[in-house]
Amino acid sequence: MDIILDCERMKYPYTGLYEYCYQLGLSLQKLTNKDGLTFYLPQSAENVFGSDSRQIIQKSIHKMIPPRFNADVYHVTYQSTRYMPKSKRLRKILTIHDLNFLYEKNGSRKKIDKRLKLVQQNINAADYLTTISNYVKNDVLENLEIGGKPFDVIHNGCHVLEFDGFDNPIYKPENKFLFSIGTVLPKKNFHVLPGLLSGNDYELIIAGRLNEEYQEKIMEVARSYNVESRVKILGTVSAENKYWYLKNCDAFMFPSIAEGFGIPVIEAMHFGKPVFLSTLTSLPEVGGDYAYYFQNFETDHMREVFKLGMEDYIKNQRYSAIKEYAGHFSWDRCAEEYFDIYKRLS
Repeated sequence: MDIILDCERMKYPYTGLYEYCYQLGLSLQKLTNKDGLTFYLPQSAENVFGSDSRQIIQKSIHKMIPPRFNADVYHVTYQSTRYMPKSKRLRKILTIHDLNFLYEKNGSRKKIDKRLKLVQQNINAADYLTTISNYVKNDVLENLEIGGKPFDVIHNGCHVLEFDGFDNPIYKPENKFLFSIGTVLPKKNFHVLPGLLSGNDYELIIAGRLNEEYQEKIMEVARSYNVESRVKILGTVSAENKYWYLKNCDAFMFPSIAEGFGIPVIEAMHFGKPVFLSTLTSLPEVGGDYAYYFQNFETDHMREVFKLGMEDYIKNQRYSAIKEYAGHFSWDRCAEEYFDIYKRLS
């Protein structure tokens, strides 16, 4: 059986899709011993799976003239791809990560409909559909037509690089701190967090690719609570820095309002940290009974949830249970579930 894993979105580092393609690719390599596995990669990610890996380099012209893929199964890893193979002989599995564009309110109805049409076209061209959460599956069923095609949910895995002994982050907080990471955009809802710093000496550290306009909104809220000196927005950080902040934070905050899965939640749980989430989209599915939830984003409510959550975490010694729960989210398990589908399609 010959498989092609579409890793075209790896042209965007420091994103969830990059991590998804990279970790799934590594686990599939282990599972197949590199036999029959080919990666469709951007030039910038050439040899990321090893110089001995089989790879096809993506080119812009492939949008109009797809290359001839000599394989049995092609795994499309991005629901809005413009590189969908045309061959009817090639069996295609499409993974849908989210339909967040329906809810982000940053585009016209015409633009939203255009994006929805593209996802529908890719669904029509696929033979098998998967999503990364039940939330996304239900979203797809409500907004798109799947035409009776087989449709499964395969949760993402989680792999955290550890750097024992690393103790030189780009910013070392002076006090105990709260941490969050993700692209700094309104859908991540980071601006509701500075209010948690009132009446205590916590710092808030946010890492992720910056959007200057939204960054300013976060700091504007921080100024309104007179806590701006304790809010640090770092931009993208290295794996070593990410490790340090996850390992040393007092709690992980993720009040996102648009999330297909939420890998950072499991990454924080890997360190046994208390995580505080919104109740929206996929997050209750991912955090389960091992997270604390903001029912709304009123500051007084969020402070109460945070206070009671930290008390529960310490009193009931939740560290070990949270860490054990995170261990269930394995990329090797994820790869095995996809591989079962590949075998069914070939």
